[in-house]
Amino acid sequence: MLIEGYDGGPLAAGEPLLARPGFWSNHLAEVCAGTASGEPFRPEWFGEDGADVDAMTEALLDPERWPVFRVLTADGSGVAVVFRNRPGDYGTDFLRVPPGGHGPARRIAGSGLTWPELIALADAPGPGAAGTEAPAVRLLLLTPVLDDLEVEQEAAARVGAALTAVGVPDDIAPSTTLRLLSGVTGKPWHDPAWGSPLSN
Repeated sequence: MLIEGYDGGPLAAGEPLLARPGFWSNHLAEVCAGTASGEPFRPEWFGEDGADVDAMTEALLDPERWPVFRVLTADGSGVAVVFRNRPGDYGTDFLRVPPGGHGPARRIAGSGLTWPELIALADAPGPGAAGTEAPAVRLLLLTPVLDDLEVEQEAAARVGAALTAVGVPDDIAPSTTLRLLSGVTGKPWHDPAWGSPLSN
């Protein structure tokens, strides 16, 4: 696999890792850790086991194999998520891919995706395109670059449904959803269906 500007990295399709236990804890831990509560991250928020999370961490951070997850549309444009595993320079890069992959994929820096942009990408997989086509997976892969303080109220329902679709237990998904939305928006988030604790 080749991505312009990543010639020095051994890129490999990461999609086979998506169904393995421990992936979502690894991918979304930093977002959850950004919540105002200050709670240390726990794999149980995703219904996952610590040993599985550790094994997945090793797979994702292998310096000999940099996993790439592609969220592409019919014209080949979209976002590529690269686990950059250069020794001493680990990180996750989110790259905007131009139509057809022609030209350099540029890192998303500064402002990320608005909620409408994220949903448009999640819901528009290209038929037969490289990468993942499941809207729930696409939405969660892109959640760390959501940069929208005015995220729509439908977000809790969409994110919660996506979490359950990838295997997060029904009884855990609502609280994990709120942690994710609080982490990406930088403000406390609550389900609008909840009543005020001061109301009758």
